[in-house]
Amino acid sequence: MAGSVTHDPPPVGPDRPGRPLIVTEDAELLDDLLRLCAAAGATPEVHHGLPERRGTWEGAPLVLVGDDAARRVRGAARRRGVVLVGRDQDDSGVWRRAVEIGADHVLMLPDGEQWLVDRIADVAEGVGRPALTVGVIGGRGGAGASTLACALALTSARRGLRTLLVDADPLGGGLDVLLGGEATEGLRWPAFAASRGRVGGGALEESLPALHSLRVLSWDRGDRVAIPPQAVRAVLAAGRRRGGAVVVDLPRRVDDGVAEALAQIDVGLLVVPAELRAVAAAGRVASAVGMVLRDLRVAVRGPHAPGLDDREVARLLGLPLAGEVPVEPGLLRPGEDKAPPAASGRGPLARFCTVFWERALIEAGAA
Repeated sequence: MAGSVTHDPPPVGPDRPGRPLIVTEDAELLDDLLRLCAAAGATPEVHHGLPERRGTWEGAPLVLVGDDAARRVRGAARRRGVVLVGRDQDDSGVWRRAVEIGADHVLMLPDGEQWLVDRIADVAEGVGRPALTVGVIGGRGGAGASTLACALALTSARRGLRTLLVDADPLGGGLDVLLGGEATEGLRWPAFAASRGRVGGGALEESLPALHSLRVLSWDRGDRVAIPPQAVRAVLAAGRRRGGAVVVDLPRRVDDGVAEALAQIDVGLLVVPAELRAVAAAGRVASAVGMVLRDLRVAVRGPHAPGLDDREVARLLGLPLAGEVPVEPGLLRPGEDKAPPAASGRGPLARFCTVFWERALIEAGAA
């Protein structure tokens, strides 16, 4: 069981990972807390009472106070990020003691173990603002969603943002191929199929192929075409905790795994060629995706059919217009030695992506 007294987060940031502080004399409880810290990848500092060294109590990003030690820390300075940990589910007095020491949360073991592991892991990773996560999906086959996803990720990385590009379409051929990195060492989706619970953000980042100043989670050339929803949830959550930007290339179908991905996306871009059949197909996709993703916008790709400009396509779909995705002439020429889309930072596609990120980051900051 875990309960909240207040709702303030612990004072941690993306550049301030730290050691949790444990205060208890209960040997059995200490063993449990040390085990949970180890599971979260954190090394705690342990004291039997209020630390004598100045700043230890105030400076720890997370403080775990055993119920046996509540009386001994009662006079400590009030701060955020204090959790009172006990075992007696029937002890009604625990809430009074939590208020006395200014605890944010009351947690009972063993029921609250997973919650506590997640909270300790946040501290160990120095979690700050989650990544701005953008999903790209084609209104019909061949709409150019994968090209736009790669271009957005490359543009984000060029802006200096920590960037993760996620290939959520197992039948798309692999974004690592589109980026020219199919032989680059690193893990692909099948390696994460058994992931449950929490995946470490730092470990995920280090395990993935590094291509063009970003990290890429793609598919291999094996037979697996599905990842359990729990693994999709855990992996994307880990990527988002690292901050910066996450770009997800989505398939046009919505199954359980895709729904998990959609639930973590901030902004969706539906890429629609400006032709009537594409608009009709995109309407079906938008209907399915819109059941999970609240902020879905249409990105119209030319050339335009007669009478179908950008605003008309957006009106027909009932979606806000993100803009026109320009055709990159170099991407249409045959040959295997082409540079990845928008890699140079020049050209109409790169300009579209730059404007998109400028607006999206401003909106995210305002939110």
